[in-house]
Amino acid sequence: MIDNNPVLEALADRRSIRKYTDSPISREDLTAILEAGRWAPSGLNNQPWRFLVIHKDDPRAAKVAQCTKYSKIAQAAKVLICVFLERECIYNEMKDHQAVGACLQNMMLAAHSLNIGTVWLGEILNQEAQVLEILNLPLEKYELQAVVAAGHPAQKGGSSRKDLSKIMLETY
Repeated sequence: MIDNNPVLEALADRRSIRKYTDSPISREDLTAILEAGRWAPSGLNNQPWRFLVIHKDDPRAAKVAQCTKYSKIAQAAKVLICVFLERECIYNEMKDHQAVGACLQNMMLAAHSLNIGTVWLGEILNQEAQVLEILNLPLEKYELQAVVAAGHPAQKGGSSRKDLSKIMLETY
């Protein structure tokens, strides 16, 4: 990566964080994270994502956490950001799913820039109907895309990436 470029440095430094301190996330920081998601690109600028923030003290948080095999991570988080695709907004299913992925990445990078750790919980999609029932949201209107667990990091992230030459189909 190019040194002294804050965006490229954030891309290389961000890691999934699964342990959190007891410090709360400020409303200002949470709003900045959601705003970053809002500014993701989407086909026809349809912005198909919808957010629902569940704070740790909300009784629904523990219920949602039980919907994933990563329940300990979800229970430890200060907030769970549930990200949905609004079905009525879909114009191209693949492009809209990709847009939600960009939205999630924007939110996690924004959180990283604010010294807030996140992890993208995708396995919870296996219990989508149960999550929507807990949140009192209609399955016919919303499609669960992910739950992002967030909190101030109580660990350092530590994963590596394959060398670029290992993932190139052709040299450039």
